[in-house]
Amino acid sequence: MLSRIRVIQALHRARQSIVNHRTVTVCQIRGLLLDRGIPIGSAVSRARRAIPLILEDAENGLGPRMRRTIAELYDLFNDLERRIHFFDKEIETVFRQSEACQRIAKVKGIGPKTATAVVAAIGKGTEFKNGRHFAAWLGLVPRQHSSGDSQVLMNMTKKGDKHLQTLFIHGARAVVRVASNNNEGYMNQWVNQLKERRGFNKTTVAVANKNARIIWSMLRNETGYQVVGS
Repeated sequence: MLSRIRVIQALHRARQSIVNHRTVTVCQIRGLLLDRGIPIGSAVSRARRAIPLILEDAENGLGPRMRRTIAELYDLFNDLERRIHFFDKEIETVFRQSEACQRIAKVKGIGPKTATAVVAAIGKGTEFKNGRHFAAWLGLVPRQHSSGDSQVLMNMTKKGDKHLQTLFIHGARAVVRVASNNNEGYMNQWVNQLKERRGFNKTTVAVANKNARIIWSMLRNETGYQVVGS
């Protein structure tokens, strides 16, 4: 069991290393193009669409050597994409083989990557006394600054597993965005009401915190996901 957990953790570490390398490659391409007056968006999806068009445009002012340089970097980008896809498939296979992973993935904002990473990291969650303890370990709680009789909520704490924290935040961000276009159901209503009061970023942290507490309970008690009010 321990060796299997280490393999899953290795998959996630390897994938994240390649994702970081891809980010660096995209930033390098963007910088080179921007120096020559050709801006592209920072998102990977925009780079994926824009770079081939730029390479094919003979009238954009790129010299032959710079065009070859960008082409080589884009080849590296595609190779990194292929490797990320390989690890995505490996993680998907692990996910399909795990009942616990599939069970917690029913929570909104939790996909195969987050589910497998959580189960590999905490198992049944026995090291944590409750869900709040788990969420705090992840750093998914706001820091508080007290001054006199007032308390001000600040950014997230910097505790816990950064990879897991990032996965929870990415998933929560998607939940908040989807809720903005659909106010049906208890969860969407709760998210939208919270966003009106506290803004997008704090709502994202709150959703991630809520998901962490729900998942801990599901793993600890071996229960399914209970949909409330919808």
